[in-house]
Amino acid sequence: MLHISDLEQLEKFRYLQSDLRDRWKCVEGDESDTSDVDILVIPSLSLDQRELKKVEGYEHYEERLLFALIRLWNPRNRLIYVTSVPLHPSIIDYYLQMLPGIPFSHARNRLLLLSTYDSSLKPLSQKILERPRLLQHIRHALRIDKSFMICYNSTGFEGQLSLKLGVPLYAAAPDLQIWGTKSGSRQIFAESEVPHPDGSELMWNISDLAEAGAKLWEREPSLKRMVIKLNEGISGEGNALLDLRPMLEFAPSKASHQERVTKITESFNNMSFQAKQETWSTFSGRIPELGAIVEAFVEGNIKLSPSVQGRITPTGEVEILSTHDQILGGPDGQIFLGCKFPADEDYRLQLQQLGLQIGLKLAEKGALERYGVDFIVVKQDGRWDIQAIEINLRKGGTTHPFMTLKLLTNGRYEPSTGLFYSQQGRPKYYIATDNLQKDRYRGLLPNDLMDIIAQHRLHFDTGTETGTVFHLMGCLSEFGKLGLTSIGDSPQQAEEIYNKVVKVLDEETPNSDDDFSSLSKQTFPISWEGFS
Repeated sequence: MLHISDLEQLEKFRYLQSDLRDRWKCVEGDESDTSDVDILVIPSLSLDQRELKKVEGYEHYEERLLFALIRLWNPRNRLIYVTSVPLHPSIIDYYLQMLPGIPFSHARNRLLLLSTYDSSLKPLSQKILERPRLLQHIRHALRIDKSFMICYNSTGFEGQLSLKLGVPLYAAAPDLQIWGTKSGSRQIFAESEVPHPDGSELMWNISDLAEAGAKLWEREPSLKRMVIKLNEGISGEGNALLDLRPMLEFAPSKASHQERVTKITESFNNMSFQAKQETWSTFSGRIPELGAIVEAFVEGNIKLSPSVQGRITPTGEVEILSTHDQILGGPDGQIFLGCKFPADEDYRLQLQQLGLQIGLKLAEKGALERYGVDFIVVKQDGRWDIQAIEINLRKGGTTHPFMTLKLLTNGRYEPSTGLFYSQQGRPKYYIATDNLQKDRYRGLLPNDLMDIIAQHRLHFDTGTETGTVFHLMGCLSEFGKLGLTSIGDSPQQAEEIYNKVVKVLDEETPNSDDDFSSLSKQTFPISWEGFS
């Protein structure tokens, strides 16, 4: 792997990345009709694999970057998409059919699909590196002087892949990924003077974590709860919540510091864990490996979790791309389930400013490409108090919905309003999720979904620029899980389109004891239960 200490390799990696300065507009999809590039898509989830296993259906999350196929709307662009296991042909056809004005066969001829045929619990990039002939095949298929590589997140595996292929990677260098961890995020917030909850530095054992928790409580005697976060947790699944209210006799001024530390240590076993089947035994075993922080839990009766997305170009410019209101679930509302675009108008411009401050600090550190920042906002006395929670120095759950909207409409984001406008000047809104999941959807094949989409006209209409774009279709059969982005001309229309999809899917997937002959007569309530 490419390590921080491999200075010679890092120098070669960054020298290769310098080629991006001459073609970064092509990299981001801002190209003109004369663009002529080869795009290598490596959708590897190069994350801690034990943490990744907490995300149900993670095996199919390599499909989330399939929005990149829309880049084939440009008749000179070519694209190579590599996956661990082959993708279902219907899924590929679905995306290619959305290309406006491009014959299906023309786009398909410019798309090369490759697979490692390896479903083992390893990052895709590692699997590719272990197959020299596959590497050679990829290299021969690329026009090296016109190529760049995109990925989900950048680690040593992606760095080695970039070097072996001689193709620049449009992502932050592997040694900069520290700024996307929980502890690294807190450091960036402090340096960029962005408000964030009180908390600790990175801890590597239980005793230090309990000590840090006691000191946090002493700094904030009115604290009700604190959250313990694994430094490299994913989508909130690496979080655990410690409730201080049952142990008020050990609060500051009522017990000694050491008594408080002892009580917190004992109470770790009773925390509320966000991931299914997580226990203190499994959670604590990860602390010496990943590290952890303790942080004040932000309370509030009216509390939301927005986010801001930006990019750092190879020329060093920082741009704000979007804002979202996140939809969270799990035992304590800390697990990412979906999002709404844009964020509420009461605070989205302020989010943009804070996101810009953070982006400038990341750029100063040498970061590149996408970053996202999650916030907590609490309404107090008619005003929103905003606290930054964490940075994602990678693509995230809001990346593919927004890029799908951008590439389908060829529209633009306007920072002065925080809205996205189509080429016709219409503001666009959407609701998106990776977690529309119900047991009744299990067993649905990709072809079944295509039949349902066609029969009920659920697909995205390029004429009206409204409708739904589906993803994670490979998750359906085994996990009953699906991703979708419902796009409308108003927040209400986007919600109506989303609810229609849920209603239709419920009607088309009877429970085991339902009468199949009465499918057309079934009705189901429309609600947000699809996000849980």
